[in-house]
Amino acid sequence: MLVVAHKVVSKAEGRTVVLSAVVPGPAALRLSQETGKDAALCELILAESRRIIRRRGATLIAETHHGFVCANAGIDSSNITAGRVVLLPRDPDASARRLQAPLAEAAGGRVGVVVCDTHGRAFRRGLVNVAIGVAGFEAVEDHRGTRDREGRVLVATEQAIADELAAASGLLMPKGGGTPAVLFSGVSTTPSPGGVAALIRDPEHDLFRGPAAD
Repeated sequence: MLVVAHKVVSKAEGRTVVLSAVVPGPAALRLSQETGKDAALCELILAESRRIIRRRGATLIAETHHGFVCANAGIDSSNITAGRVVLLPRDPDASARRLQAPLAEAAGGRVGVVVCDTHGRAFRRGLVNVAIGVAGFEAVEDHRGTRDREGRVLVATEQAIADELAAASGLLMPKGGGTPAVLFSGVSTTPSPGGVAALIRDPEHDLFRGPAAD
């Protein structure tokens, strides 16, 4: 199992932008005035977003076109030369598949790939790596219908395997360490084409984005 930092993938795919080359539109200029953020960055955030979910001061939580909910639509200015920013891959699952196929061929067997990014969490402090692209295995293991050690039937247990692998990789990827990937061995997963969509909660089932309770 290979977990790869999205930043190295994005750089390889040309998903970096020089801020001085971005021309902010009216909506970005308004957002810049309201938040104090750079207008060019606001333009990129809007372009990379389906919508802005929450806003408080300079903090913007956006839903990206992929369906991820994260700060600044996942745009990052760390570990890149000044004046440039890194965008998320356009299709992180496709990025994972492009890595997975030759790796599996070279290894002579199944190799799973996770492309990860660092996200905050609404109700906990600190950042963790999460999966944004998955190939070669089921991202979520469904344990519903099985029984726990006391014989009770599990009714809501879905294990986010890809996110757990991504989070574990964060322990071996220091933010300034330049480690772009972590290889895990001996991890039991279910063979599958894979895909990050399994990890994204449908807004209709999301208490925080969906309609208010009756």
